[in-house]
Amino acid sequence: MLPLPLPLPWTRSTPPTTTPDPSSVVIPLDEAHKHSHAYRSRVRAGQLDEDAFGDDSGGIDKDGDDDREVTAVLMMRSAPEEYSIEGLRNEVRRGGGEGGWSGYEMKSRLVNKAIQDIGMGRYNWQLFVLCGFGWFADNLWMQGVSLTLPSLSAEFGISEKSVRYTTSSLFVGLCLGSFFWGIGSDIIGRRIAFNVTLLIASVFGTASAWAPSWSGVCIMYAALGFGVGGNLPVDGALFLEFLPDASSSLLTLLSVWWPIGQLCASLFAWHFIAGSPANQGWRHFVMTMGGITFAMFLIRFFLFHMFESPKYLLSRGRQAEAVAVVQGIALKNNRKTWLTEEVLDAVVDDRLLPRVQRRLSTKNILQHKLAAFSAERIRPLFNTRKLGVTTALIWFCWATIGMGYPLFNAFLPQYLSHGGAAPAPDAPAVEIPPETYRNYAITSIAGVPGSLLAAYAVDMKSPLLGRRGTLAISTLVSAVFLFLFVRLGTTPASQLAFSCIEAFAQNIMYGVLYAFTPEIFPAPVRGAGTGVASFLNRATGLLAPVIAATVPGDGTAAPVYLAAALILAAFGGICLVPIETRGRQRL
Repeated sequence: MLPLPLPLPWTRSTPPTTTPDPSSVVIPLDEAHKHSHAYRSRVRAGQLDEDAFGDDSGGIDKDGDDDREVTAVLMMRSAPEEYSIEGLRNEVRRGGGEGGWSGYEMKSRLVNKAIQDIGMGRYNWQLFVLCGFGWFADNLWMQGVSLTLPSLSAEFGISEKSVRYTTSSLFVGLCLGSFFWGIGSDIIGRRIAFNVTLLIASVFGTASAWAPSWSGVCIMYAALGFGVGGNLPVDGALFLEFLPDASSSLLTLLSVWWPIGQLCASLFAWHFIAGSPANQGWRHFVMTMGGITFAMFLIRFFLFHMFESPKYLLSRGRQAEAVAVVQGIALKNNRKTWLTEEVLDAVVDDRLLPRVQRRLSTKNILQHKLAAFSAERIRPLFNTRKLGVTTALIWFCWATIGMGYPLFNAFLPQYLSHGGAAPAPDAPAVEIPPETYRNYAITSIAGVPGSLLAAYAVDMKSPLLGRRGTLAISTLVSAVFLFLFVRLGTTPASQLAFSCIEAFAQNIMYGVLYAFTPEIFPAPVRGAGTGVASFLNRATGLLAPVIAATVPGDGTAAPVYLAAALILAAFGGICLVPIETRGRQRL
C-alpha cells in the first residue's frame, strides 16, 4: 500500500504535526464488506441487488420478513464477488451507454462507492455545520441589508423608493462573487473559496458601519457581496462531493441555515434598530453581523482541517491526493476503507486519465487559470441534448427566481410597515415601528420548517415529489400566495399570514433548488454550472431594486405582481426539466 503523501490536502498550508498511518484505516479488498457501512445497511434491510448477485436469490421474496435472514446470508456470501477487482470494474462501468464512461467518471464512481461505504461520520457532520455557515451568512446579509434601508433613508435623506437602489450595490457584488468563486473553484480548488469568502464578507460588512455617506455604504455592501456571493455555489458543491449517496437529502437540509440567517438578522434588527437613533442603530446592527461572520471564518480556518474535494483532485490528475483524502475521511470518521491507488488503477485503466502533471511556471499557471474562465468551461454543460436542455431550463429558473424573490423579500419590511395601506409616491421615509421587526421575525421563523420538510420530501418515491416535484409544487405555492398578498393582504394580520406561508414555501423552493442544481452537473464542471446559475440569479436580482424603484405608482403592488409572474414562469420551466436526480450517483 502506498503511504499518504505529505502534506495532506488540508485547509491551511502547514501540514498537521502527525501523519495518519494508512495501515490504521486501509483494509484488504476481500474484507471490505465487513466494514462497509452501506453494505451492512443493505444486509439489515434485507435488500438484494440483482445486478451484483446474479441469480443466487433463488426466487426469494425480497419483501417477505421470513426471508430477511436468508437474504442477508446470501448477500454476505456474495460479498467477495462485489468487493473484487472484477466486481468493482463491472459496477463502475455499468450504465455507461455505447460510448462508456470516461476514465475520470469511472474513478469518480469508485470514489463515490468508497465514500458511501465509509458512511456519514464526524467529518461529514462537521462539514454540514461549516458549509451551513455559508448559507447562514448569505441570507444574514441579504436580509440584513434590506432591514437597514429605512435607517439609511432617514439618515441620508433618500426617498423610500430611491433607497431601494442600495440593494443593487449588494447584488453587483453577489453577481461578481458567484461567477468568480463558482468557476474559480473548478480551477484552484474548493478550499480557498471556502475560507476567503467569509473573510471578505466580514471585513467589508463591518467596515460599512463607518461609512460616512450613502454612496460609501453602497460601496461597502458591494464588496461584502463579492465575498458572500461565493458561499452558496462553492459550499453546496463542496458538501455534495463529500456526502454519501444515501445521505444526499442532507444537501437539501443544508438550506435550513438560510432561514436561520434571516431569523438572526430580523432579531438583531429588532434589538438594535427598533427605537434607536437612525444614525446609530443600523451601524451597531451591521457591526454585529460583521463580527458574527468573522467568528465563522475563524472557526472554519483555525478549528477545522478541511480536505480538498477528491473529485476536484481527480479532475486535475492528482490521484494520489484524492485517495489520501478518502483515507483521511475514514480516519476522521473512525472507519475503514478499501480504496488505494492500486485498487483504483486496477479497476480503471490508468491510461484513460494521466495522473502525472508536468511542473508549470508561474506564467503558465496564470495563463492556464485565465484560459479556464473561457467558454471551454461552459461548453461541456451542453455535450448532450438532455444535459443541454436541463442546463438551459435550470439557468432559466435561477434567473426568474433571482428577480422574483428580491422583488418581494428585499422590501418586505417596507411592505409590512404600511400595514396594507399604500404610501404616496416618492414619500419621505418614516421610521419603521418596532412591530414591523417583530412581524419580520415571525415570518423568518415560519420559513425554518420549510427547509426541514424539503429535506424529507426530496427523497420520497412518489412521482409528485422527489427533487423535481417538490421544487415544482413549492414554486407554484409561492407564486399563488404572492398574488394573494397583494389582493387580500389589506390588514397587518393578513399580510403577516400570507408572508409566513410565502416564507415557508420559498424556503422549500430554494432548499431544493440549491440541492438539485449541483447534482445535475458532473464534478469537473459542477462549479461552473452552479456558478453560472448563481450568477444569473444575482444578475437578475440586480435588476429587482431598479424595477422596484422606478415602477410607476406607490411601488407596493406592481413589484409583487411581477415577482409572482416570474416565479410562476419558473414553475413552468421546472415542469419541463427532463432529469430527476433522486437516487442517482453523482460524478
